[in-house]
Amino acid sequence: MESNGVTEVTNENGGYDLTSILFSAERDYLVRNNGDQVKPDVLKGKIVGLYFSASWCGPCQRFTPVLVEVYNELQKHHNFEIVFVSGDGDKEAYDAYFSKMPWLAIPFSDSEAREKLDALFTVSGIPHLVILDKDGKVLTNEGVEVIQEYEDEAYPFSPEHIGKLREQEAAAKANQSLKTLLVSKSRDYLISANGKEVPVAELEGKTIGLYFLLATYNGCLAFNPKLIEAYKSLREEGENFEIVMIPLDDDEPSFQEEFASLPWYSLPVKDKCCSKLVRYFKLNSLPTVVVIGQDGKTLHPNVAEAIEEHGMKAYPFTPEKFAELEELEKAKRDAQTLQSILVSEDCDFVLGKDGIKVPVSDLVGKNVLLYFSAHWCPPCRAFLPMLIQAYKEIKAKVEAFEVIFISSDRDQASFDEFFSKMPWLALPFGDKRKQALSSLFKVRGIPMVVAIGPTGKTVTTDAREQIMSHGSGAYPFTVERIKEIEATYDKMAEGWPEKVEHESHHHELVLTKRQFFNCDGCSEEGRIWSYYCDECDFDLHPKCALGSEGGGGEGGAKEEDKANAQGWICDGDKCYKE
Repeated sequence: MESNGVTEVTNENGGYDLTSILFSAERDYLVRNNGDQVKPDVLKGKIVGLYFSASWCGPCQRFTPVLVEVYNELQKHHNFEIVFVSGDGDKEAYDAYFSKMPWLAIPFSDSEAREKLDALFTVSGIPHLVILDKDGKVLTNEGVEVIQEYEDEAYPFSPEHIGKLREQEAAAKANQSLKTLLVSKSRDYLISANGKEVPVAELEGKTIGLYFLLATYNGCLAFNPKLIEAYKSLREEGENFEIVMIPLDDDEPSFQEEFASLPWYSLPVKDKCCSKLVRYFKLNSLPTVVVIGQDGKTLHPNVAEAIEEHGMKAYPFTPEKFAELEELEKAKRDAQTLQSILVSEDCDFVLGKDGIKVPVSDLVGKNVLLYFSAHWCPPCRAFLPMLIQAYKEIKAKVEAFEVIFISSDRDQASFDEFFSKMPWLALPFGDKRKQALSSLFKVRGIPMVVAIGPTGKTVTTDAREQIMSHGSGAYPFTVERIKEIEATYDKMAEGWPEKVEHESHHHELVLTKRQFFNCDGCSEEGRIWSYYCDECDFDLHPKCALGSEGGGGEGGAKEEDKANAQGWICDGDKCYKE
């Protein structure tokens, strides 16, 4: 029987003969990452996974640690083995990647065997995991997806077992309860910070917040005080509310240190339910607080932002409550003025140069940019010259314009040094208004620039991106102005092809809007339009891509990456052969 020009070698059971497909007359062994040679007998009677992967493949790099964890778990109780089939073209890269793997491999030197296995199992994308049963029959060609979904619970990987898991998952969602979410075969309790075990059954009938926390992540650490405040207030008012933490840490000491200061319950670190709940709720951001109603059903997928903004007022997290809060927010936005966001009690001024106090009232009627930044932040320092240039160009044309620096610096000296380079105004260092403004405009990272119009209402919270893309031309930062600019850019590209092939690069280049780039053809800076390869981060000016000179040079992609990834395209989840 032929497949892709390769003769399939089968055994009397109709499965693949592993000795024939993994070994040869010249090589009767597989290797471990310490150089040990392992004979064919090691695979007898085992379920075997053939892992097609490569060091240059980003999706492979992300999946391999997951597979290592599953492999180590299965080694405790099951006859299971994995054989690494490398797609690397460089031995040094192969060795470095294989050093992280606890299983076996086809030696790097046997490229012929690796190519034959690629063809035999029709490998068109990596990472790819084929799992064979004890008789060499294919259990699944979708081992990557199965392990991402079920981890070691997927064993023995048979279609019947996977089907049963999917049925159980569907049934669990249809009949979701606190028990199905939080109880496992080996545990029916939660833990408190002092180590006390609390039965999950005691939480039945309560509204529960499942708090997914990574103790080493600053976003969670900053959110904890706000969640504690809301939690304690609700408890003091007698509300039937509890929080159960879902720890995502591998480092138990870091978790325990943070847990010691928290007043609620938690699943144990590395408990099987933690990874199950991450998959179940399709976790995609932190912090996340999933609300489970008193009936055990999911009431809201994430109320972290609502708690951050409204605290206990967001309770009981129902659609009606969120509609009510949105009405309040809308009314607040409609009534917003410069004084309402910048004046607080006796703080009714901002700082000018030499410590001069400038009344907020002097800024009324102007277009104002609120510049959230800090000296310790490298992107902030990189953005500052761009903002200064835009500021000077706008001020040369428009008097009714100002910028206010809102600092996240850690000490007065850093604030003073950074502010000394700026030609505009600032809130004083440590000013209490800073926290209120950060909360109002949902400042999650810096630098961030918020544009306030002449009426005192918010024009955009994306003014930084607008300045980076359009410079002073973005003024006054309105939707209408940005549309005008985009229209001129679109007109500029009229008649240009969407895709081109160019002698300087081995992949097709796509016409792409790029804020800034360095042309890999002529090495000069470019803006707005590039012929771009996302996989290799390779740019060509339109003039280099379309001009008769051809742009010249190989620049951009590393030679090693080009050799290893030749003929492959990566989409974020897998790398595919062209």
